[in-house]
Amino acid sequence: MRAVWLREFGGPERLVAAETPDPVAGPGQVVVAVEFANITFVETQLRAGTGPFPMRLPTVPGNGVGGVVAEVGPDVDPALRGRRVVSGTGGSGGYAERVAVPADGLLDVPDGLPLEHAVALLADGRTALLLLETAQVRPGERVLVEAAAGGVGSLLVQLARTAGATVAAVAGGDRKVKLARDLGADLAVDYSAPGWAERVRAGVGGLDVVFDGVGGVLGRSAFDLLERGGRMVTFGLASGSWTEIPDEVAKERGAVVVRSPARSPEQLRELSRRALAEAAAGRLRPVIGQRFPLDRAADAHAAIQSRRTLGKTLLEVG
Repeated sequence: MRAVWLREFGGPERLVAAETPDPVAGPGQVVVAVEFANITFVETQLRAGTGPFPMRLPTVPGNGVGGVVAEVGPDVDPALRGRRVVSGTGGSGGYAERVAVPADGLLDVPDGLPLEHAVALLADGRTALLLLETAQVRPGERVLVEAAAGGVGSLLVQLARTAGATVAAVAGGDRKVKLARDLGADLAVDYSAPGWAERVRAGVGGLDVVFDGVGGVLGRSAFDLLERGGRMVTFGLASGSWTEIPDEVAKERGAVVVRSPARSPEQLRELSRRALAEAAAGRLRPVIGQRFPLDRAADAHAAIQSRRTLGKTLLEVG
C-alpha cells in the first residue's frame, strides 16, 4: 500500500509517500480501506517538531480516517466487513491506504451522509460540541468565534446560532469573512485589518462568550471584549502561543477562562456520534474547502500553514 512517512522534523517536504507493507488485523482489530484522511492544524505543528506534545519518528502521521472495513481480526464480528465507518487511529497511521484500528472504536456513517463529511466531523465535530457544552451558550448571548472559517470555527458559528446566540465571527481575509457570513454569523470581521475589535464592539456590544482557537495577541484582544461574568474557552494556538490571561486579570473582570476539558474515549465517541447525527439531519454542515491526493500530503500541509485554506482539508486516498 501507499503511505506518507515523516522521518525527520521540518517543512512540508518532509512528508514523503512510499510503498509500505499492508497492516494486518490483530485481535480486536479491523483493517479499514481508507477513502479519506483528516488533516489538522496540530499535525502541521507536530510535523515541524513544534507541536504541543512530542511525536516519535519515523511515523505515518494522521489521526482520523474514513472508509470501508476490508478485514476483521480473528475475534471480531465478520458482519463488520463492508461497513462504511470513520475512526481515530490512536495518533498515527492515518495518511495511508489501509489502517488497522480497534473494532470497538469504529463509528458507523449514517445513511445519506457523504463519507467525506463524516471524516471532516470526526474530530472537529466533537470538538465544537464539547466547546459549546463547556461554554454553556444560552439564547440571546453574544458569542465571538475566532478563526471562524476554519474546521472547528465554521462549526461553532453554526452551533452557536442554533443555540440562539448572536454570533460575531472573526477571520483573516475577504474569502474567510464571506464564508463566516454565509454560515450564519450576524457580524463577520477581518481580524487582519486594524480596529477589528472596535468593529465587533460596535456591531454586537460586549461579549458573553469567546471561543479562542488562535491565542496570542488576538486572543487577548478578544478577552478584552468580554463583559463581567463572561466566559472564554481557549482551545487552540494557531498564532503559535496560548492566550495569556493572568488569574488576577480574569478575577478583576469577573470572567472565567477555561480550556476545553478532557473527556474519556467513550465520551468523545459519543460527541462524534452526535455530530454525525446532526449532519445527517441537515442541521450541521462541515465546510470542506480543499482536497489533496495522498501523495500530495506535503502540499496539503503547506496550504494549511499558509493560512490559504477554508474549512477542512482532507486527503483523498481511495
